[in-house]
Amino acid sequence: MSKHVVVIGGVALGPKAACRLKRLEPDTRVTLIDASKLISYGGCGIPYYISGDVSDHTQLQTTSFHMVRDEPFFKECKDFDVITEAWTESIDRKNKQVTVRLKTGEKQILDYDKLVIATGSSPRDLKIPGQELPGAFAITNLNSAIEIKEMVSKGDVGKAVIVGAGFIGLEMAEALADMWGIDTTVIEIADQVLPGVVGPNMAGVAQKELEKNDVSVLLGEFVQAIEGDGKVQRVRTNKQTIDADLVILSVGVVPNSELAAEAGLAVSPRGGIQVGKTMQTSDPDIYAGGDCVEIENLITGKPAYFPLGSMANRQGRIIGTNLAGGRDTFDGAVGSFAVKIFDYGVAGAGLSIGSALREGFDAFSAQIIQFDHSHFYPEKDLVAFELVVERGTGRVLGVQGLGSNGDGVKGRVDAVAATLKYKPTVKDIGNLEVAYAPPFSSAMDVVNTAANAAENMLAGRSHPVDPITFAEMWNNRRENNLLVLDTREQGNAEPYVKKHPDYWKNIPQGQLRCRLDEVPRDRQILLVCNTGGRSYESQLILEHAGIHGALNLQGGMGLLTRFGLNPAEEA
Repeated sequence: MSKHVVVIGGVALGPKAACRLKRLEPDTRVTLIDASKLISYGGCGIPYYISGDVSDHTQLQTTSFHMVRDEPFFKECKDFDVITEAWTESIDRKNKQVTVRLKTGEKQILDYDKLVIATGSSPRDLKIPGQELPGAFAITNLNSAIEIKEMVSKGDVGKAVIVGAGFIGLEMAEALADMWGIDTTVIEIADQVLPGVVGPNMAGVAQKELEKNDVSVLLGEFVQAIEGDGKVQRVRTNKQTIDADLVILSVGVVPNSELAAEAGLAVSPRGGIQVGKTMQTSDPDIYAGGDCVEIENLITGKPAYFPLGSMANRQGRIIGTNLAGGRDTFDGAVGSFAVKIFDYGVAGAGLSIGSALREGFDAFSAQIIQFDHSHFYPEKDLVAFELVVERGTGRVLGVQGLGSNGDGVKGRVDAVAATLKYKPTVKDIGNLEVAYAPPFSSAMDVVNTAANAAENMLAGRSHPVDPITFAEMWNNRRENNLLVLDTREQGNAEPYVKKHPDYWKNIPQGQLRCRLDEVPRDRQILLVCNTGGRSYESQLILEHAGIHGALNLQGGMGLLTRFGLNPAEEA
């Protein structure tokens, strides 16, 4: 008699594991169980379904050859059984049985030889009054997405409030504001958007992009209640009340591990099912993966939670292989991500500067801005790149990028992300071999340049200042006895010099050696150019001439203006 494998959960990991197993062991009997009628869909595509970029929800369930992944598909094409609208009530490990309650109320007991737990995650419960009102949603499944799409399609939503400025929150903000013209407000308790995954300077650029597209962003604010007479009508925060027809709660998710815990499987204090590198739980006959498990963070070496669809699919393949007798391993993750925010793509991997410091690393970040293609190529745009580096060792702990060419940003982050598990240094990334042609990159790619900038900082050759600190110093320029030395050509610098003649001086970098006598030695010098390259050269010239203490603006005016700060336009 062939063995029987039961899979609990039918969104990402469950179907992947089942399909992989059946390809390797066609005679194995597989039964997949899920509480929803809608299974095997791309959950990360939900914001694009709501926006209308994806016209029908069934497209999120289709294969690349346009077949809908439903019960008949898996039976006919993959040769395993699927039971939908069925709730798994318990796991009896001793007798190797699973008790399932069907939608009819009937209970069914399934015997298993091997079991896969792919129960996913649930939205974090804010426990605030009114979150159960019609019109308040947490985007965690396709059913909720269909309801939201119906509301906006009917014109029932004029004002929306999104609670949380993480990936889904910002994608939903774009979907509602851009495609439907809905008055959209994002509320975030932290002091920046994308908290924990990018540094404050890159977050500031992302925030300006949201605001440029008429999304209001409220930081350092939290929701106390959702109010309304029978439906959502307003949101009350610790600072104000905001009218709303739709509220989307996007404050993160927690692993669905109750079933595993009740069965006596090892679960971490934060709630994730504990698994080894083969994705086996504390019971060797039970595997688990996806949003319900914890895995190793390959940067910190500590257990971590990465609820990402791409990771669930990769883990599912490994589980399917091992169910068929293999010994594949999933070593851990560095947490690679990408998110689209209107005209910008933001991507990253590893630790942000904030998370690195919280983890106890003595870390700093190097930030640059550079053309994504060769400077002489007619089609090009600036891309911002940030490396997070450990002092002393020079180890690269994380990378983040932002630019209008989202594919280019993602590709560059991916190149660095692939090396992070091997603990690369800035020298390794500075010499990282990436493909070059003028339509795609510069001869010295932004990846290499960022690492070289970090190496200069480590060596003490570069003394940088980031845009936020620059803005703080500029706002207190009189008290700081500040002088901005603009090393660009006259045409670029002239508007700034005219606007602030006492605090902004122009000496092009090519003339600086001959005009050192014009540089005051009793003022705090801030060096700027378009991207930071010429101003760095100018810093070296000043140091060689004995003029110490000048600071160089990381990313130059290109990054500063994208951050929303332009001294030439001050009122």
